[in-house]
Amino acid sequence: MDRFNLYAKYYDLLYQDKDYNGEVEYLQKLIKQSFPADKLTLLELGCGTGNHAKIFSEKGYFVEGVDLSSQMIKIAKEKNKENDKLHFFEGDIINFRSKRKFDVVLSLFHVVSYQDTNEKIQKTLQTAQYHLKPNGLFIFDFWYGPGVLTDPPVVREKKLENEELSVHRTATPQVFVNDNVVNVLFDIVIKDKIKNEYETISEKHTMRYLFIPELRYLLNNNGFELENYYTWMTLDKPTASTWNAVVVAKKQ
Repeated sequence: MDRFNLYAKYYDLLYQDKDYNGEVEYLQKLIKQSFPADKLTLLELGCGTGNHAKIFSEKGYFVEGVDLSSQMIKIAKEKNKENDKLHFFEGDIINFRSKRKFDVVLSLFHVVSYQDTNEKIQKTLQTAQYHLKPNGLFIFDFWYGPGVLTDPPVVREKKLENEELSVHRTATPQVFVNDNVVNVLFDIVIKDKIKNEYETISEKHTMRYLFIPELRYLLNNNGFELENYYTWMTLDKPTASTWNAVVVAKKQ
């Protein structure tokens, strides 16, 4: 959890160029294939600072979001304190339980790939299954195994800044092909431009890449049917060059 609390400090800055509105429109298309009605109820597992959740609520959804990071949840609540259709909770998605049942459960930004063992993935699926109404949908994106193996990860750098902070992040991958995981080693230098102070953070994020046959097996064993799967932000099937894929599963 510590790494995600550190992550919260620069999360929105690092992903300020992310097309949250476009992603929500895409997800709505996937949802409406099964639920043509509007104003659905939605649970987001691993909601971060609440950027997707906020847009869904503005489109009429009642949304609950849960995240492991207390700092992420604090930021999400602060940004949405006037919104009574949006509620955030600190918790681990492998054992979180809300009192509500939902039409849709989402898990975005590769949160499922952060579940780096079969046990954690199964518990995440059980959390989603528990919270869904009959025939409800679980939609999640993940690192797609064929793409990761065909086009292995490389060292990447990202630099961003706003009026208060500048961030320089270097991501160094370590691929463990026998475990289907990649350790991403982040080295981050953050400058507080107001105080003219620097902070250096080192983090390890372990990511599980997944394959459709194993996902179908895990879904079937945990109360779901795999409805469809696509290359993220398209309606095309993944290929060997696809890194980011999305699954639509229906509660059995």
